[in-house]
Amino acid sequence: MPWNFTVMAPQTSTSSSSYFSSSLTKSVNGQAPETTSYSERIRRDEGGNTTTERVSQRPGEEPVHERFQTDRRGHEVESTNVPNQRRIEDVSTKEEADRLYEERIEDEYAKREGGA
Repeated sequence: MPWNFTVMAPQTSTSSSSYFSSSLTKSVNGQAPETTSYSERIRRDEGGNTTTERVSQRPGEEPVHERFQTDRRGHEVESTNVPNQRRIEDVSTKEEADRLYEERIEDEYAKREGGA
């Protein structure tokens, strides 16, 4: 009886994870310093699905938690967002994220001071 062999390529599993955190402490007109913080964790599983978890907190406010899941084509499959909160845009580089973050913080402070 002849032997039948099936040659299979080895299965490789790939998953990845990244983490980003930023905080800005600012004192305006001699007032006590206030710190605003932002963190993001992105995990990609073996199937190409991505889970993004974000936490941001402005001075004097409770933290805002967001969680998004997308399939490998980028379609959102699940999210848990706090109602009435703006969604944070995805940025491709840390430098761009820092620049956008600082612009938004400065805008918020200007609004509070009546300058915008």
